[in-house]
Amino acid sequence: MKYDIHQTTAYAYDSPVPVARHVVRMAPVDRPNQRVVASHFTVEPEPVEWTETRDFFGNKVVHIRIETAHKSFTVRTRARVEVEEPPPVDAESGPSWEEVREAADASADLSGASPAHHLFPSPAVPLSEDITAWAGESFPPGRPMLAGAIDLMNRLHAEFTYDPRATDVSTPPLEAFGMRRGVCQDFAHIMIAGLRGLGLPAAYVSGFLRTEPPPGRERLQGADATHAWVSVWCGEDIGWQGLDPTNALIVATDHVVLAVGRDYTDVAPIGGVVFGSGGQELTVEVDVIPIPPEKEVAAKG
Repeated sequence: MKYDIHQTTAYAYDSPVPVARHVVRMAPVDRPNQRVVASHFTVEPEPVEWTETRDFFGNKVVHIRIETAHKSFTVRTRARVEVEEPPPVDAESGPSWEEVREAADASADLSGASPAHHLFPSPAVPLSEDITAWAGESFPPGRPMLAGAIDLMNRLHAEFTYDPRATDVSTPPLEAFGMRRGVCQDFAHIMIAGLRGLGLPAAYVSGFLRTEPPPGRERLQGADATHAWVSVWCGEDIGWQGLDPTNALIVATDHVVLAVGRDYTDVAPIGGVVFGSGGQELTVEVDVIPIPPEKEVAAKG
């Protein structure tokens, strides 16, 4: 499936900002089952410095510096991405979660794709006895790892309410867990905290959801902005599997990966330092538009 992605992220400041430095993670890159056909983004006002790099987890990161006084800052992303259906996996036939825990603990791989980096507490995901105990109900002795993770995803979706007004970007997982409310970031952090509490590797994924569902299917929660889900390591043979607790979906062709990290702090679309006073207002607009095969043919012709 091919998608055209249009995202506009805009900040409006109460007072002029004379100098700003930003770290931007808003350009997708090639990943397993994902190919970037074209991608670029622009910023306003024009920066005096623009440096592109890749971080430890392979995400594209752009460092920019602005020295023009401004009351607004806007990033516009345009990309065309092709997403392939991942190979089918039988959730009931893989290794047990105990075997996965032992394999992750014994891993000597220190690359960005290693499960070792996703076993421990991270800045936005501290461990919690309450969340660990709740997650443990999905992992009785001997249960296959992926089957347990899918059960945990489904329980989270069934027991929690999607509520954009209940939390903000800084809400700790335990607080959202207590309310049983939140958004995709909260649900991903809660699921990650539960898995890591059991010694199981889980990564945070940011990205996009298609905004036009196939005929007969409801529109997915979180499709109006950058979305978040969880990638769970299920052993050497099965590898990393994407699970979306906000929508109770095994990640396939409806999701486009933007960035991967330990938690939101590793993949925040925009960070940095702004020199100024007063408040700011953020607006985000996202469209993920499927490209029907017949339009691709017409374009080539």
